[in-house]
Amino acid sequence: MAGLGEMSKTQIDRLGDRLRKENIQEADLRLLDVYRRSFAEAYEDVVGRIRDQLALEPTGRPAKSTTSISDKLRRETIRLSQMQDIAGCRVIVPNIESQDKIVIQLKELFERSEVDDRRARPSHGYRAVHVIVDSGGKLIEIQVRTELQHAWAELSEKLSDVVDGAIKYGGGKKEVASLLASISDATLNLETAIRSADIDRMILEFQRGTDLFNQLPKVIRRAKEEKDALPN
Repeated sequence: MAGLGEMSKTQIDRLGDRLRKENIQEADLRLLDVYRRSFAEAYEDVVGRIRDQLALEPTGRPAKSTTSISDKLRRETIRLSQMQDIAGCRVIVPNIESQDKIVIQLKELFERSEVDDRRARPSHGYRAVHVIVDSGGKLIEIQVRTELQHAWAELSEKLSDVVDGAIKYGGGKKEVASLLASISDATLNLETAIRSADIDRMILEFQRGTDLFNQLPKVIRRAKEEKDALPN
């Protein structure tokens, strides 16, 4: 088996193709583990520079688990060598103004970087700005979220754990997905109103968000009951 240092982009992508199969060979899992661990140095470099030069305290992980990587390869058409979030960190900021400012600072700090703005184009309701940094040939994802965007993402994660793991990828019960999307829209509208200092709209959007959150327990209960009633 070729060592990681000898693997070309083509070999990495062929490994990814094999990982999409149902029965993954133990040798490929070991090779994937070596590959994911190879991001550690780049991750530490990125996080260290954010701490030292921007005085921020990012949270994150040096590498996705082998299971998460394999699942993503099966779920999406992305190639393993193109996966941008094998290693990544997250920065939480108070509001959109702070978010825009931090994104600009990150672009200035890391010359080899690209911005993926998911605020206007959310992924199944998920909104944030991702800055993808190339550190020594390794892609490291920096998620920049506002506090409200982060709260929504945490809610989506919890619902995925409790109701259906497919929820955060746009699957699962339509009622739950629709409610999550509506809460995401309400969050964006509230942050936009706060940014423009439109008090009347702030009150309106806050009330709308509150009404949506009040629907959650009933929707979750129904979805979980239906899931539990399914045959094993």
